[in-house]
Amino acid sequence: MHFVNRFKRTFIGDRAFYRTVAKLIVPIIVQMFVTNFVNLLDNIMVGQLGTAELSGVAIGNQLIFVYNLCIFGGLSGPGIFGAQFYGAGDLEGLRNSFRMKLWVLLGIFAAFLTIFLGWGRDLISLYLTGDGDPQTAQRMLGHGLDYLHIMLIGFLPFAFTTAYAGTLRETGETMVPMRAGIAAVLTNLVGNWLLIYGNLGFPQLGVKGAAIATVISRFVELAIIARAMHGSSGRFEFMHGVYHTLKVPLQLVKKILKKGSPLLLNEFLWSMGMATLNQIYSMRGLDVLAGMNIANTVNSMFNLFFISMGSAIATMIGQHLGANRMVAARRDVWRLMFFSAASCVVIGGIMMLASPYFPLLYNTTDHVRHLATSFMMVMALFMPMYSTSHACYFTLRSGGATFLTFLFDSGYMWVINIPLALALTHWTSIPIIWLYPLCELAGVIKMLIGLTIVRRGRWVKNIVH
Repeated sequence: MHFVNRFKRTFIGDRAFYRTVAKLIVPIIVQMFVTNFVNLLDNIMVGQLGTAELSGVAIGNQLIFVYNLCIFGGLSGPGIFGAQFYGAGDLEGLRNSFRMKLWVLLGIFAAFLTIFLGWGRDLISLYLTGDGDPQTAQRMLGHGLDYLHIMLIGFLPFAFTTAYAGTLRETGETMVPMRAGIAAVLTNLVGNWLLIYGNLGFPQLGVKGAAIATVISRFVELAIIARAMHGSSGRFEFMHGVYHTLKVPLQLVKKILKKGSPLLLNEFLWSMGMATLNQIYSMRGLDVLAGMNIANTVNSMFNLFFISMGSAIATMIGQHLGANRMVAARRDVWRLMFFSAASCVVIGGIMMLASPYFPLLYNTTDHVRHLATSFMMVMALFMPMYSTSHACYFTLRSGGATFLTFLFDSGYMWVINIPLALALTHWTSIPIIWLYPLCELAGVIKMLIGLTIVRRGRWVKNIVH
């Protein structure tokens, strides 16, 4: 009985706690569900064009994924300060953290624009070295380049939207990003239907049409969220006068760079690590690319719950720390983490049962469908592990323990995950359907390390005091 009571005190919150969590995550889940559902439909629409088109877009999106995560990582440093400034009631500090985001995103945008325009063909070609038809590989290269070059137009609005939405979430506001996100994905869906297949008299553009629709949706999302934040209603006081100057106090710049640089480096190395892993797996054949793309797209539909819990941890724990509520921060971290992992046991089970059916929606080969199903079942099995590691990451980040975050996330990726995958791929003949889960199993050790670091509490700090 004593154990049960202690377990409840440590891991189970009261109704007020779950109401707060629901207020934060439900709008994010709704937005992410609509986004990922439309991405799934988008993926299926492109998949109807053929395996070469599907794989070309998948490679393009793998490179864009690196840019997106670098934007996320670059803005995370100012975001840590933003959440704690808001918790401390310092609105001018919040404005300065937003101004810092603008400088960071412009630098990242310029760097990636240069890289993708100059070396996009070479980067895509890295994924086309596996076994398969050379003509199919060339078609994949062409479709990937077409898709990437059009998507570059949407890079800047995506970055600004991320900055705006992140600042809103740091203050606990999630409805505006949700509405903007829903409008964007519906725009994308309609644009795909019109431009991929040429419906209602529009040109039939295939892969190019998918990219154009996505770019248009990026501008729609930015317009909605910027109008809400700068509107005449005066609802968001912390945005008043934010563009009167772009100067940021030097002392704050130094603090943000000290805390934020490891996060930017982490997201860059982690996303590059994921791209490298997929490139390593692709050495087992071009079909692996298509199968992995289907699996990852479907997986995004199911892992949105624990992804949204990361935002809840960043907001709730960041505000606790900024207001010097250290005991509440420690208490709520374990409750949030347990809630996320327990929920993912159920969600992962549902995904595992549904995994044989999603690949049937694609116009591809039986081998690609079989690979996709196998990958999805592995992702479903390990979902509670992914959830726990994700919660550890955001816990460390919320208290400004960014160097620990870097070691825990991308450090583990490059020291353990990638060498393991490379060794198993090159030095063994294990089939990919067994090689992939063996590589993912290494995440268990990462999860245990994360739990140990969180328990020791080095992240429990007020960094804006």
